[in-house]
Amino acid sequence: MIKITFPDNNVKEYPDGSTGLDIAKDISNSLAKEVLSVKINGEVWDATRPIDTDATIQLLTWKDKEGKSSFWHSSAHLMAEALESLFPGIKLGIGPAIETGFYYDVDSGDKQITEEDLPAIEKKMKELAGQNNEYRREEISKKDALKYFEEKGDEYKLELINELEDGTITFYHQGGFTDLCRGPHIPSTKFIKSVKLLTIAGAYWRGDEKNKQLTRLYGVTFPKQAELDEYLDILEQAKERDHRKIGKELELFMFSEKVGGGLPLWLPKGTIIRETLIDFLKKEQLQRGYVPVVTPHIGKKDLYVTSGHWEKYGSDSFRPITTPHEGEEYLLKPMNCPHHCEIYAYKPRSYRDLPLRIAEFGMVYRYEQSGELNGLTRVRSFTVDDAHIFCRPDQVKEEFLNVIDLVLHVFKTLGFKEFTTQISLRDPEDKEKYIGSDENWEKAERDIIEATEETGLETVTEIGEAAFYGPKLDFIVKDALGRPWQLGTIQVDYNLPERFKLEYIGDDNERHRPVMIHRAPFGSLERFMAVLIEHYAGNFPLWLAPEQVTILPISEKFHDYAVKVLNLLKNDDIKVTIDDRNEKIGKKIREAEVKKIPIMLIVGEKEQSTEEVAVRLHGKGDQGSLTMSSFKELFDKLMIESKSIN
Repeated sequence: MIKITFPDNNVKEYPDGSTGLDIAKDISNSLAKEVLSVKINGEVWDATRPIDTDATIQLLTWKDKEGKSSFWHSSAHLMAEALESLFPGIKLGIGPAIETGFYYDVDSGDKQITEEDLPAIEKKMKELAGQNNEYRREEISKKDALKYFEEKGDEYKLELINELEDGTITFYHQGGFTDLCRGPHIPSTKFIKSVKLLTIAGAYWRGDEKNKQLTRLYGVTFPKQAELDEYLDILEQAKERDHRKIGKELELFMFSEKVGGGLPLWLPKGTIIRETLIDFLKKEQLQRGYVPVVTPHIGKKDLYVTSGHWEKYGSDSFRPITTPHEGEEYLLKPMNCPHHCEIYAYKPRSYRDLPLRIAEFGMVYRYEQSGELNGLTRVRSFTVDDAHIFCRPDQVKEEFLNVIDLVLHVFKTLGFKEFTTQISLRDPEDKEKYIGSDENWEKAERDIIEATEETGLETVTEIGEAAFYGPKLDFIVKDALGRPWQLGTIQVDYNLPERFKLEYIGDDNERHRPVMIHRAPFGSLERFMAVLIEHYAGNFPLWLAPEQVTILPISEKFHDYAVKVLNLLKNDDIKVTIDDRNEKIGKKIREAEVKKIPIMLIVGEKEQSTEEVAVRLHGKGDQGSLTMSSFKELFDKLMIESKSIN
């Protein structure tokens, strides 16, 4: 018999070799019908895999992230089976689950797979799913695994197998299909009720531009057709909200091949939004005791060797810049924290000086593969609203709580009402990915866990998602369509202060090591802008809008009065323009609506004679005529309402 511990800490005995599905059936048959996979001692397994030792168990369904991942991973195998059936001789790369669905990279040889082939592939997938074929796991020797794919003639799988250790290799089978895979998978294909293949793209094998370009097919599946229909509806809305589309329509940003891929150019309106966000956070930071700094866009390679970033992320950096001085190398700045460590170290520090809160809106540079670039969400140059708090160990919890308060203030002001918090910890089974001692990691992880417990925030814990120098608390925000985005982050770091030999003199006159807290409420400002654009669909709240008011004179006879109104509003720092084109007022109003300008002021003979303005609000229509003083009162009221915190 084996002892199984449930999430509520209840313990029950089962025969050795029982599966997660057996245990689910013991609880209830209806539950067993929902179980997609199980988590055994923290590791996700097939629900049909025998358990031969005492273990903790969590039954995973469609409601669980890991359950969905198992479902979509299994769907990738189903798509591969359909492709092998429809395109004999096709060779398979990798087919993982992703955030919303799955993909498979394939080499179809002389036969090019196009969008026109997708309906036939979908149809075949549904046919195969209806056969209710079990997903079966098989442990296989390296020799036999190589033999299978040598006979099949699939060099991509052979390359993967050659990198694996004998005794760690597994195959999965369903129907007439076999694949190299670690799993886990759902019990059978019957769970997959609705299928939609979304798009086709090119992808270099293993993300390396030197390798052959394969065909990547993206898809999504659901256990119910209604869920697929809802998803496709959201997808259509998302297309209309795409920040690349809106950014072009509203003239917010652009890219130029002559400048280079992944290097955004901010147009005047987009720059105004960026600067408004920066000013908002700068003001908030100053009130909370942060001091601003500015650091260069480059730094000596040795700086990043000291910090550990070169060892961990050197391959993702731009190549070093050489100087006329032999052996001297610089890097485009891949992150700000090493520079801030040097600012801390430039003079002796006392315990009375701490906490020291250093803040910078610093642009950094990473070499992302060209195939991974995606609008503003994946770029090669981006601005981080970086701050680093150097504090005593006894100050860590209070400072961490203060940063949480700042992040929540930012989210509330910007209208992000739904979010989750994720505690990202080190993987204790793979410590090579991280720097620093076990003692430092244990202290940092304890600091984060204790601080979040005090806030009452609902958190999830992810093992292995920590930064290489410390654990972190990540904020995952849901936008207007319910899509999750990882934005703000707070990290506790005992390691960089050690690597840079940072010190302060304590009240005992001895030298001590400060603790470093990394924080960025926006994260990447570029990515944050992409999320904002899509969240608001370009209808920015009044305080954030790049053009808050446009004045629309009915004809050129009223141009001078329009200029008078313009100057009065500019004196109050209102972002205002005049549309003085020789066009009919109806066309001007329609175009202002398309541009999503929050307020239109129409001026004609009546308004000029009474020194008033006729007010229209975007999406709400005519609001009547107001004197300038009354309009300014309305504007102030709308400004307050546009900040969600009020």
